Amino acid sequence: MKIIFCAPGKNPQPWLDALAAGLPDAEVRVWSDDDPENSGLRNADYAVVWAPPPKLFAMQRQLKAVFNIGAGADAVMKLENLPPDLPIVRLNDAGMAVQMAEYVCHALMRHTREFAVYAEQAAGKCWQTRPAIDRAAWPVGVMGLGSIGGRVAQAVASFEYPTFGWARTTKALPGITTFAGERELDAFLHAVRVLVCLLPLTSDTVGILNLRTLSSLKPGGYLINVARGAHLVEADLLAVLDAGALAGATLDVVVTEPLPVNHAFWQHPKITLTPHISAITLLRESAYQVVQKIQALERGETIDGVVGRQRGY
Repeated sequence: MKIIFCAPGKNPQPWLDALAAGLPDAEVRVWSDDDPENSGLRNADYAVVWAPPPKLFAMQRQLKAVFNIGAGADAVMKLENLPPDLPIVRLNDAGMAVQMAEYVCHALMRHTREFAVYAEQAAGKCWQTRPAIDRAAWPVGVMGLGSIGGRVAQAVASFEYPTFGWARTTKALPGITTFAGERELDAFLHAVRVLVCLLPLTSDTVGILNLRTLSSLKPGGYLINVARGAHLVEADLLAVLDAGALAGATLDVVVTEPLPVNHAFWQHPKITLTPHISAITLLRESAYQVVQKIQALERGETIDGVVGRQRGY
C-alpha cells in the first residue's frame, strides 16, 4: 500500500511518523510538485491532504480515497480536476469540536459579560462593577449543526443562554430550538442576538453573512465566525458595524489569510481577530482516524465522513 501526504506549509514528518506507525506495512511519502522524485510517485493508493495543488490529482490517477485533515473540505472540493468518483473523506471531529466550543463560549462570554470593558478599566486602574447580564436577553444562534456545530450549540446551552440552531436539513438536538432550510432562515435570524457561523463552505453558503442576514438579528447583535472567511461579505460587516446595526464581531477566519496589513479589520474597534486558531487539527487523533478508515476500506467496509459531491460536505 502506498500513501502520500500533501499539505503545503505543514511540517510533514510528524504525520509521516504517525501514519507509518499505524500502518507499518505501508509506504508513506511526502508528495510535492517541486520534488521530481516524489512527483514521480504516480500510483499511490491513498492521499492525506490539506489544501493540495491541482497538480496532485492530475498526476495521481489511481487513488482509492483522499483524506482531508481539517474540519472543512472546501479547499479540495473546489479543484476543477478532482476526479468525479474519487471519495473525499473529512475528519469527524478528531478533537476539534471541544476546541471550537471553548472558543465560541469564550467569545460569547467576553462580549456578554463585558470582559473587554473590565480589561480597559483595569488598564486605567478603575475598580468598578458592571450590571449582571440577563441571559434571556442574549439568545444565541448556531448556523451549522454537524458534529462540531452540534457540540458548540450544546456547550452554549449548558451556560443557560437561549440557544437556537439552523441547518440545511432538519436536526433535533436536546435543549436546542432548531430551524431548517431557506424558508426558516429568516425566523431563525430574527430569534437570535448572537450569531455563530459553523457552516461548511459550499456554493450555497458563500456570502451568507451579508447585509440582509446581519441586519436581521435582534438589536445589539453580535457575530462570531469560526467557519470560513468566504461566508462573510466583509464590506457588509463594516457597513452594519459602522451604522450601529451590529454591536461587534469576533472573527477567526477572513477571506484572505493572512489578513493583509492594510485591511480595515485590523483597526476597527468593534472587531476582535484571531488567526484561524479556533480549532487546530490534532495530529494524534486525526492520524488515528485516517488509519482506522484506511484499514476499513482495505477490508471492503463502508466508512463515514465521505463528502457528498452535490452538497459539498
